Parts: sequence; C-alpha cells; structure tokens
Amino acid sequence: MGENASFWESLIYAHPTCTTWKQEAEGSIYHLASIFFVVGFMGGSGFFGLLYVFSLLGLGFLCSSVWAWLDVCAADIFSWNFVLFAICFVQFVYVTYQVRSVAFDREFQELYSALFQPLGISLTVYRKIVLCCDAEVVTLEKEHCYAMQGKTPIDKLSLLVSGRIRVTVDGEFLHYIFPLQFLDSPEWDSLRPTEEGIFQVTLTAETDCRYVAWRRKKLYLLFAKHRFISRLFSILIGSDIAEKLYALNDRVHVGQGFRYDIRLPNFYHVALPEPPPVPPPPPPRSHRLQRGSPRRPPAAPPDCGSFLAP
Repeated sequence: MGENASFWESLIYAHPTCTTWKQEAEGSIYHLASIFFVVGFMGGSGFFGLLYVFSLLGLGFLCSSVWAWLDVCAADIFSWNFVLFAICFVQFVYVTYQVRSVAFDREFQELYSALFQPLGISLTVYRKIVLCCDAEVVTLEKEHCYAMQGKTPIDKLSLLVSGRIRVTVDGEFLHYIFPLQFLDSPEWDSLRPTEEGIFQVTLTAETDCRYVAWRRKKLYLLFAKHRFISRLFSILIGSDIAEKLYALNDRVHVGQGFRYDIRLPNFYHVALPEPPPVPPPPPPRSHRLQRGSPRRPPAAPPDCGSFLAP
C-alpha cells in the first residue's frame, strides 16, 4: 500500500508546481490549430463525415507541428504532431478512394437516392447490393412479357426502375406496377429458399421499361453473408406487398360480375347479389282501442272473376 502511495505521489508531486504563469499568449499558429481541432471534432458519420474530420484534424496537427518547430523548438512535440498529421492524411486519401470507387451509373444513383438513402443505407452496403445484380439494368420493350402465367419459373427478384407493368390473370387485368416497386414480391415471399415455383400471373410491359434483377441463388448467398442486407430486403419486400394490398383493397369490378383480389391472384370471386333491403318495422300504435268501441269489418276480397280469361 505504501509503494502504491509513493508511486502516485511521485507521479503527481515529482514535477515542480507552476508558481508563475506565462504572460505572453502563444502565437497565432497554435490558436489556429486549436480552432481546427474544435471544428474537426464536430464532423458527422459516413464517408463525407470522415473526409470532413480527417481533413480538419490533419490541418490541426500540421499547424501544431509548425508551432512546435518554430515557437517551442521541441523535437518530441514536433515529431508526434507530424506523425498524427501523416496518419490523418493517409486516412483522408483512403476514404477519398473509397468514395470514388463506389460511384454508380445514373440509374443506380437515382435508385439509391430514392429508395436506399432515406433508409440510412451506406454506399458500401449499397455497392454490395449493386454488385449482386452485376450492376446491370435490363430493358423490357413495350408489350413484351416479363413473366407468363403457368410458364415462367420464379428464379429472380426484380425492381422496376422506369416504365409501367400490367399484371393480368387469365387475360383479365389485376393491377399496375410502377417504378420503385418490385415486380415479383408476392412470388418471392411465397416460396422458401429451397422451393421452386412458377408465376400465377402474367406481367406485360405497357411502356418501355427498365428494371434491376437479382438472381435468386446469388441473392440468398448475399443474405447468408450479410444479415443486415437480408433484413433490409425483408422490410422492402414486406412494404411493397403491403402497398399493393392497400392500393387494391377495393377490388376491381369487371364485366359479368367478377371480382379480383390481389391477395389471391389465381382465384376470382363471383360477386354475390346484394340482399333486398329489410322493410322498416311498423310504427307503434299510439293508443289502444277502447273497450266496447265498434270494430270495422274486414274489407271484402276483390272479385277475381273479371280478371279470368273467358
């Protein structure tokens, strides 16, 4: 216990205490370095936040190195600050290279800004998603089919970038698919990773369309490596299905009284006739017949003889 006390006493009291403080202020370079440090530690997250932090901290350490070399004339202070400046500079170059390496084509950049960036998805995660689809946008010409009912296997997941897709079953219209919506989210959600299936609807391009497609097996491998991406797609697919259900909650009425429901695209229901309105109950009698009051005789039935054919 005494050895520990002597250690702390030597650590605290070994150096002489400051009896007089320096009256002159340090040079402008020292204060400039302090300003860079204060502003630099206010940086945010993400790539651009890292660029902001490392650039300002690097400038702060550089100013501290100049101050130590010119004003203090201390080699150790200069050495440490210069090493820290070099580390910040290397980090700045590395982050800049990463930002440059995750640049995308215009359509993928617009897709990121519209769908993934509002969810807080970083560019590095989005890059993995883009590489999974080979960074390719597929074109579907007008009146060409993306899938045919009972024929096309469910082997991919596609997201519409531009255009409009018409969904039909047995030749009857169901609904439209618009940009930033999945083309086959109900089919994807209905199958397990080991199951196979075919489309129960037909998807036809009403206009020239462009979409992004992820192959089923390749996407499941990405999900196995990155659980965060798996949860992200689960949220996106569930939200897409919910939007389709809410948008088509009012069933589409077509000829001959048929009703179609998006929740069961391969079944349709015949609209049942509405029951006749229930007649209102008779109004309550305001008073009872007095005892002894004469009653009216019932009316005689009409003579039906005049309505009979001779």
